Amino acid sequence: MTPFKAIIVDDESQLRTYLKSQLAIVWPELEICTEAKSGKEAIEQIETCKPDIVFLDINMPGLSGLDVAKKITDKCWIVFVTAYDQYAIEAFENEAVDYLLKPVTVERLEKTVSRIKQRLSQKPESYDNIKKLLNDLDVLTKNSTAPPTLQWIKAQQGNDISLISVDDVFYFIAQDKYTAVITDNGESLIQTPIKELARDLDNNLFWQINRGVIVNVRCIDKVSRSMTGRYQLRLKKHSDVLTVSRTYTHLFKQM
Repeated sequence: MTPFKAIIVDDESQLRTYLKSQLAIVWPELEICTEAKSGKEAIEQIETCKPDIVFLDINMPGLSGLDVAKKITDKCWIVFVTAYDQYAIEAFENEAVDYLLKPVTVERLEKTVSRIKQRLSQKPESYDNIKKLLNDLDVLTKNSTAPPTLQWIKAQQGNDISLISVDDVFYFIAQDKYTAVITDNGESLIQTPIKELARDLDNNLFWQINRGVIVNVRCIDKVSRSMTGRYQLRLKKHSDVLTVSRTYTHLFKQM
């Protein structure tokens, strides 16, 4: 039997790699025929590869995942991937699409894969059948009342207050009553707890890896195992090695 084919669409390469590794765990027979980093590229690849399933990020620059979905709903099954649970409305449960929240867990992916396998014997629903769902999601993405993600950090450096872009942060680490912000320029202190940072940062790009550390995913260079079996992260342009607690191990399995 010819294996089913899928495409992963996300503008973040690390997140495409992560989802691909998770799919290899729960559905090793699935062929990931290609990846796409934009909506335009996704449409081109879908025409060429003719996949059975598309794992489609909702929020991308240019053509969004919803824009792509409107063009491909009668060609393949769609699984939306999103960091924002306000998009995961009840309609997903009964329609021709499914959804995954980032970071994707193995348990949730198993549920999605089971649902897809049941539906692959059927033809994808026509555009008319899910038009209302896509329109509703489009409205939600444009009119969401969710607060914007944190972009700048006001941090203390000696007697000075610095304004640091979150893009420049390697990681955050809890220290007594403060949180240290680690950048290429050294360490700065803020009074915002790790728990609040985890809520306010873009969880596409910043992952909590233990009780006291949040790391910038774009700064991760290598993931390895220690002698005790714990995952350890080595960063680009920084010598610190960060340890992943067992609670967050699922983020890095098979990466």
